[in-house]
Amino acid sequence: MDRSSILGLNKLAPKFSNTFLPFGIIALVAMLVLPLPVALLDTFFVLNITLSLLILMVALHTRRPLDFSSFPNLLLIATVLRLGLNVASTRIVLKDGHTGSGAAGHVIEAFGDFIVSGNYTVGLFVFSILVIINLVVITKGAGRVSEVSARFTLDALPGKQMAIDADMNAGIIT
Repeated sequence: MDRSSILGLNKLAPKFSNTFLPFGIIALVAMLVLPLPVALLDTFFVLNITLSLLILMVALHTRRPLDFSSFPNLLLIATVLRLGLNVASTRIVLKDGHTGSGAAGHVIEAFGDFIVSGNYTVGLFVFSILVIINLVVITKGAGRVSEVSARFTLDALPGKQMAIDADMNAGIIT
C-alpha cells in the first residue's frame, strides 16, 4: 500500500484538483493588490525559501528527468509566487520603510543586515552584482524562449502548406 492511499490523498485529489488553480490565482492577485501584514509576509518568505530548497533537493536527487516531469510547471508556479512576494515586499518597504528597519519584516531585515554587514559600500556592490546577474539571466531566458517559439512556428509551416494545397486541389478554396 502506498503512502498516498494510506493518507487518503488519492480520494481527495480528484475533488479538489480543479479548485487549486483558481484559488491560487485569486490569492496571487490579492497579494499583488492588497497590502499584506508584515507577519504574513514573513511567513510567505519562509515558505518560499523552504519551497525553493525542497525543489532544489528533489531536482538534485532525481536520477532520471522523467522522474520529475512536473519540474517546469513547479518552477513556473514558484517563480510567479516569488514575483508576487517581490511586489508585496516592495510595497511594504516603500510604504513603511521610513519607520525603521523592522517595519518591513524580520526576514527582510535579517537579509539586509546579512548582505550589508554594516558597510553600505559592500551592500551596494553586492546589489549591483545581483542586478547584473538578474538582467543577464532574464535576457538569455527571453532570447531562448523566442528561439524555441520561432522553431515551433517554422516546424508547423510545412503542415499548414500541405493543408492549404490539399484544400486548393479539392476546390474548397480558390
